[in-house]
Parts: sequence; structure tokens; C-alpha cells
Amino acid sequence: MKLIFQKESLMNGINIVSKAIPSKTTMNILECILIDASAEEIKLTGNDMELGIETKVKGSISERGRIALEAKIFSDIIRKLPDSDSDVAIISDESFHTTIECDHAVFKIQGRDPQEYSYLPFIEKDQHICLSQFSLKEAIRQTIFSISPNDSNKMMGGELLEIKDNILKLVSLDGHRISIRNILLKYNYDSKKVIIPGKTLSEISKILTGDNEKEIFIYFSKNHILFEFDNTLVVSRLIEGEYFKIDHMLSNDYKTHIKINKRIFMDNIDRAMIMIRDNDRKPIILKIEENNVNMKIRSSFGSMNADVEAQKTGDDIMIAFNPKFLLDALRVIDDEDVNIYMLNPKSPCFIKDDEGNYIYLILPVNFIAED
Repeated sequence: MKLIFQKESLMNGINIVSKAIPSKTTMNILECILIDASAEEIKLTGNDMELGIETKVKGSISERGRIALEAKIFSDIIRKLPDSDSDVAIISDESFHTTIECDHAVFKIQGRDPQEYSYLPFIEKDQHICLSQFSLKEAIRQTIFSISPNDSNKMMGGELLEIKDNILKLVSLDGHRISIRNILLKYNYDSKKVIIPGKTLSEISKILTGDNEKEIFIYFSKNHILFEFDNTLVVSRLIEGEYFKIDHMLSNDYKTHIKINKRIFMDNIDRAMIMIRDNDRKPIILKIEENNVNMKIRSSFGSMNADVEAQKTGDDIMIAFNPKFLLDALRVIDDEDVNIYMLNPKSPCFIKDDEGNYIYLILPVNFIAED
């Protein structure tokens, strides 16, 4: 096999597929990137058996072939090659001895038999949806933060993707909060519910350009989901089981509603968090009355007290939250003002817009009222 690349194009392809290379595995072949130039195109593949990524890379094929190269050393070599207009040549023989050349730099490494490598599972392209890369990237950004990092509950480690007519809904939760993002699609589709691992969505978000003019196609099978965009395929195993029934957690009942400037509210929460350390779970207490939100936090390091103007309808209320949970939701909302709905100090609050594009549910925490 003999292939010629531009360094930037090859490095970009390596960076994409490296997201599916496992950090630890008992199958050494999975620590490799597969280079497949057995046909008219050059494809790179990374696969950890749960998530697989294949991308096409521009280059010329002098001699066809396939080779599996250890991902870390391959990536390090290409990254350290001279930043010049010189081509990068990759040459391998029948014993998988591989030479990488660029300018006066020559590396010789031992490749692996590509026959040992596991190809991506085949997905029939009959059930699919289509949306812009921008819409999916934004929806992931606006929900991924409330996935649970606790591996003991697989459901909380994934996101529900639900399709109904022309609405795509992404839902994540971690036991303390729920994030919901609704996307309007161009067309109506058959109803579908799948649970996608958080890692898959996180890695896809890093690859997507976020271009509103570029589309992404999503295909479904019984156990897998396929994302196709640009020159890249991402295949992921789905999480089996039935997702949490969140509809009964969502209520339109409220006794207090405030409309508040998001930036000012965020800045004060951010300042309040200076008083908190990682092992100190002090809540931020909101005292809402008239058209004012009094924000107070007290810890072993000190205290902060601030007043923020807000438009209030309904009852006065005193309620407390984990400030990080409030901040996480506010950071991903693009509106200038946010609407917050509360029922009582023990019931969750809802941050949502009038159009129903997003809903963030946050559970309050117990607190001791202080003067």
C-alpha cells in the first residue's frame, strides 16, 4: 500500500476517528486506526465496539491496501511532522511494516493485520430523519450537562431522542434536574424513541461544524443509531430499556412567576459561587417579593447578598437551589430574559420559554432561613 496525503487533511481525519479509540481495552487491535484504501477512496476508522467512527480523507492512492496502525503513535507522528506544503507518504508492505515520510523526516513502525479489525455494523438506511448540523449541535449543548456521570444507572448516562410528527425531542436527567430541548423538523416522520449514550452525543457534538446550511442524516436500527454528515459516519450502540416517564414530572401548576434578565441573574449566581468549595454544598437562597429577587449564600468562607430586579406575578416565595444547577441551565439559554415558574419551596421550578423550545426542571434543596 502506498498513499499520499496533505498533512492537514490526514490530521483532521485522525482527530475525528480518534474519538472512538478506547483508552483501555483488552482487545489491542481496537487501539488502532484502520486505514482502508482498498477501493477508490481512503477511509479511516476508529471503533471501541460501542461507538464507531469512519471518515473519508482526501489523498491519492498509488498502491491500494489496508493497514491498522496504533492510534497514539500514528497520531503523534503526523502531528509532529513539519508544517509545510510537503506531502505525507504512508507505505506498508505485506508484513505490515509501515514507513511514514514527510520532507526529511522518516518514521518506521509496525502495523497490524487489518483482518483483525472490527468493521462498523451495517445499518439499513430506511428509517431516518434529517436536520441541520447547527440544530443538533445546539440541542446537544443545551441538554448534555444534565446527564448523570454515575455509571451505575445507564438510563441517566444517556439521552432520550424522541420523534413525533415534525418534532425531535432530546431529554436528559440526573435525578436532580431535567433538560428538554424540542426541535422543529422540516418534515413529519414516524414516531420513534431511542436512548443514546451520552458519550456518543458528546463526541458527535465535537465533530459537527455547527453550520446551519449543512445537514445531518440519522438512521435507526433495533440496536444501533447511525449519524451521517459531511464525509463521516458515526455508529453507536443504543441503551436498551424504557426511559423514565417524564411527562408526569412536568406540570403547568405554579403560584409564582418571575421574568428576569438572564445575564444579571447569572452574574450574581457566579459571584455567589466564590463562597463555595467542591465539598461545601451550600445552597443559594432566593427570596422573591414585590419585583425583587434577593439572592443570599453563606458558607464557612463568608457570605454574599445581592438584589436583582425582576417582574413578578403571583405569591412571594423563599426557595433554595444548588447554584451550579441554576447556572448550568442559564448558560445554555440564548434568550435575554428567562421565565421561571415556582409552586412552593418543595416543588421543582421550571425555566421555560413561551414557544416550548426548552424546559429545564430543577429540584429545590432544603435550607434554614437566615436573617
